[in-house]
Amino acid sequence: MTSRNAGWRQGAACVAALTFDVDAESPVLAEGRRYADHAMVMTHQAFGPLVGVPRILQMLKDVGQPATFFIPGLTADRYPDMVEQVLNSGHEIAHHSYTHRTPTSMTLSEERADFERALKVLDRFGITPAGHRAALWEASWQTPSLVAEYGLKYDSSLMDFDTPYRLETSAGTIAELPPHWSLDDWEQYAFLPNPRLGEVIQSPLTVADMWIHEIDAMRRHGSMFMLTCHPFLSGRAGRLEALRTVVETALERGDVKFATCESIAEATLRDPDLKARKLEPVSVPPELYPLE
Repeated sequence: MTSRNAGWRQGAACVAALTFDVDAESPVLAEGRRYADHAMVMTHQAFGPLVGVPRILQMLKDVGQPATFFIPGLTADRYPDMVEQVLNSGHEIAHHSYTHRTPTSMTLSEERADFERALKVLDRFGITPAGHRAALWEASWQTPSLVAEYGLKYDSSLMDFDTPYRLETSAGTIAELPPHWSLDDWEQYAFLPNPRLGEVIQSPLTVADMWIHEIDAMRRHGSMFMLTCHPFLSGRAGRLEALRTVVETALERGDVKFATCESIAEATLRDPDLKARKLEPVSVPPELYPLE
């Protein structure tokens, strides 16, 4: 019988990953470069790397827990000092495209070129990323194969499980660390009138209660708490304190382990009880669902 400590949870009831997508201006520019002329919109997004990231780094230091920062290449190019701050704090930095355009909006060659450009930017900082997250999680069917082809260990874009698993691709086996919209601060806090990237401003107290409930449920079900936050959203003072409450409450439970995505991926790939899966693209009869 395999010891519980040998599995991906390493003896914890729930493994939690604190992840921060430092998108800055990139998701807005992906909607159209005309938004570069909108001072409010650009400064709204710049809050993330300028103010949100330093605050988040201090909070992580206060609670003594690791995190993973998914940084688009464009953000790294625009805010190199911020990247160095994350590196100097000892947290993981992972691949999050260059332009934050979704793979499903690009051709296969465009996705590859964008993927490679992001790798080159991270390499200038001495970063060899272990993992990847697709923009808006909108991976194409080739995305996991690209991740494996370029030697990364994991992807965090698919939503078919709430536990990590080994994913077989044409270029090798990687770990998949599934996220979900319910554990994303964008769905709770994002408000921007133009472009309309969100229309909700939820109370941070409500969000904290929701995420604590999710952690307690995942402790019962042995799941992975993959939290995705954006510094331009959760870096705001009241929201950051709500996030601090979530982390401190989880630590008080005594059986929740916080880990970087790379650490979870490594444990997943080592877990002898996890069978490798393959993605099965959906075949749609054209007469039932014609393209629009």
